[in-house]
Amino acid sequence: MISKNFEKLFKEAIKVRERAYVPYSKFKVGVAFLTEDNSVVVGCNVENAAYPQSQCAEASAIGSLISEGFSSIKEVVVIGSGKLLCSPCGGCRQRLREFASLDVHIHMCNSKGHLQTSTLGELLPNSFGPENL
Repeated sequence: MISKNFEKLFKEAIKVRERAYVPYSKFKVGVAFLTEDNSVVVGCNVENAAYPQSQCAEASAIGSLISEGFSSIKEVVVIGSGKLLCSPCGGCRQRLREFASLDVHIHMCNSKGHLQTSTLGELLPNSFGPENL
């Protein structure tokens, strides 16, 4: 399940994770996406004193994806701060669904390495996507 692009994505997710703005939770998250032309787009979480206004790493990366002119995600690496794997939250699973097919691999990691890979379809079964409209 580990692709030839995993190491590149992992290194970029680790690097951007260190830029996370997390003065409240101290829980840094970094994410790296592989785009349709094999470019890498990254994002980190950004907290806010008004917690609901915080932004997940996946949302940050999706903003970069679109602003850089890309339209789809082929692979995802997510790295959190703890020893356990860091999986996308429910909202981010739905955000990913907008730009990734259900067979896209989501590699969930900690800072030491890969812990688990699931497809988006496994993480978000019976999802609602653009084709439902």
